[in-house]
Amino acid sequence: MFGRLGAPEIILILVVIILLFGAKKLPDMARSLGKSARILKSEAKAMKEEGSSGTSAQAPTSNEQPPAQRTIQAAPGDVNSARPVNEPTDTTKR
Repeated sequence: MFGRLGAPEIILILVVIILLFGAKKLPDMARSLGKSARILKSEAKAMKEEGSSGTSAQAPTSNEQPPAQRTIQAAPGDVNSARPVNEPTDTTKR
């Protein structure tokens, strides 16, 4: 019964969403969702790199300084879930 959604059902759902949230707020909501997805992707990548670099630590060369660390917090004032994050490096050569 609920397993198959056809074109009329999807159109009806979209119309209801537009009526509920309004056409003016939908672009802002989509933008916010995109930012959240990018943050989630970068955090997942950082966690993966952190796990793989923990087994084989790389020593910095004498000319390079280690990247500065910053702390990302889940919410303002939330110190329990804060963790240091390396800044992204510019890999493009000019």
